[in-house]
Amino acid sequence: MQDQYRRQIEYLRISITDRCNLRCKYCMPAEGVQWIPHERILTYEEILRVMRISTTLGFRRFRITGGEPLIRSGVLEFLQNASQIPGVEDLMLTTNGILLADMAEDLKKAGVNRVNISLDTFNEDRFRELTRGGDIKKVFQGIHRSLEVGLHPVKLNVVVVRDFNSHELPRFMELARDYPLHVRFIELMPIGISSDKRSDFVSIDEMKAILGLEGLKATHDIQGGGPAEYITSEGFKGSVGFISAISKHFCSTCNRIRLTPDGKLRLCLHSSKEVDFREVLRSNKSDNEVRDVFAQAIWNKPAEHHMNDQAWQDQRIMSQIGG
Repeated sequence: MQDQYRRQIEYLRISITDRCNLRCKYCMPAEGVQWIPHERILTYEEILRVMRISTTLGFRRFRITGGEPLIRSGVLEFLQNASQIPGVEDLMLTTNGILLADMAEDLKKAGVNRVNISLDTFNEDRFRELTRGGDIKKVFQGIHRSLEVGLHPVKLNVVVVRDFNSHELPRFMELARDYPLHVRFIELMPIGISSDKRSDFVSIDEMKAILGLEGLKATHDIQGGGPAEYITSEGFKGSVGFISAISKHFCSTCNRIRLTPDGKLRLCLHSSKEVDFREVLRSNKSDNEVRDVFAQAIWNKPAEHHMNDQAWQDQRIMSQIGG
């Protein structure tokens, strides 16, 4: 399915819950957020219907996110059903890793191909402070277990924040050298409570300078449908990747849309424009009618984001959108 800018849109990120077992500082305020009422959350049956319909439009890649997707009851059965839909070629999961060690083998059996794990620091105390109580040991257990059961590739997502974890970049790169892990450094994006913290921003060019990777050629051998630029080197078992949503945005090649837990089609992560797809799903429309609404939404996908506009600010935080 192409949009009006001739981009091939074939990657759907689906958030199945806004709830999480962590309270990361850059994701939500200390007092937490008001959860979306249960009746407004899409059912698994509704999500599976969206997936089936989207494959008829050429969607092949599906990433399940949250909040934290592994805390939703029945997630393994849902993933197994999702993996069996004709046309689903790549079923992926993004997780904070807290529950991953106990669930990795079952995820593999359910048909999940690979996982992305969010990890922003090596320091146990700093991790506990950042997540407001998280246990970093459980995350590392989840990483190792994922490698053992063959969830490949295993990618680590590191949001780089100045004076918090920017000094840890070399240690993260050591992980990519010693293990078959793909470490992706992500520029801090102005979403929700992060919007007024631009002084914490570290550009991709600065990250490469810190790591001494300026001038190295990118590799295209890493499986994935996302915007990361990967660099590897002789002696590395994995790779280092960079996602530059701010300094060198990739809007012209964007291939994705998002489905929020409350059923909004979000055509760009950094645009407040959403289509109320829950209403469409619950209005007794036929699959063909739903398909037409879906296709029209894709056609209207924005040309680019406006995060570099200082006046832009999203009213929803990442756990409500699907991070």
